Amino acid sequence: MQDRPTSRLPVVIPVVVVALAVAAWFAWRHFEQRSRVEPPEPVAVTAPADAPTPAASAPAAEPAIQHPVDPPGTETAVAPTPLPALASADALVRELITDVITSKDVTTFLQMDGFIRRVVATVDNLPREQAPLMVWPVYPTLQRFTTQRSDTGVESIHPDNSQRYAPFVQLVESVDTAKAVAVYRRLYPLFQQAYEELGFPGRYFNDRLVQVLDHLIATPVQTGPLAVTLVEVKGEVPSTRPWVRYEFSDPALQSLSAGQKMLIRTGADHHQRLRAKLVDIRARVARR
Repeated sequence: MQDRPTSRLPVVIPVVVVALAVAAWFAWRHFEQRSRVEPPEPVAVTAPADAPTPAASAPAAEPAIQHPVDPPGTETAVAPTPLPALASADALVRELITDVITSKDVTTFLQMDGFIRRVVATVDNLPREQAPLMVWPVYPTLQRFTTQRSDTGVESIHPDNSQRYAPFVQLVESVDTAKAVAVYRRLYPLFQQAYEELGFPGRYFNDRLVQVLDHLIATPVQTGPLAVTLVEVKGEVPSTRPWVRYEFSDPALQSLSAGQKMLIRTGADHHQRLRAKLVDIRARVARR
């Protein structure tokens, strides 16, 4: 049986994209609808007439920055040129990215429109249940992977499936991490602005990036067969995209985040090599 997810070999560019590259490579999306519990209606409470007036509560303090990013130019006397506005930064982003990867790869693989916003949203989504395809900074493409069924009827990801990720892993390992981090530092104010606009005013994006890196680094490596289950869909309209309905049969694996499940599906060897790169990145973006 074959399974075809939408994905594209991601290109590793500024350090943030390395953290999300696993997500760009493989979408393990949930097909079933999750039930949502609506919060109870608020109950109006009237205070007694003689009740003292409560003191106004102080505004919540913003969390302290844990992993500050040093601005570029601090090690030299020459200050960098000012950054453009976030809405018009795509041209500069493309220029800087081509110092890390080839221009051909940028054109082939990356969605440069609103690129920084795409990166920030995807990084923030990796530890969550889903990492929506619509905000990926890479173009999706069709890549097939295979499953196998044992004599007992258990379906699992085919051992040869991990070979599809070999070019990706080689690309990740070939990137000059120090150079990528330098680009990230250069563009950091735009990443920070995009993160605040995403709905996190007063929060520091690099702190979130370090959290996500720690989360991905902690993903358990799976050395045995990965059993999967095709979720049944009932309805009058037949499903024409069964490849989006596979889940891990192991509830513990299925309960992992989107980013962790994506890492696991690359295969044990690739997972460990990607983890080594993520550890290297963390050492460069986190406060020692």
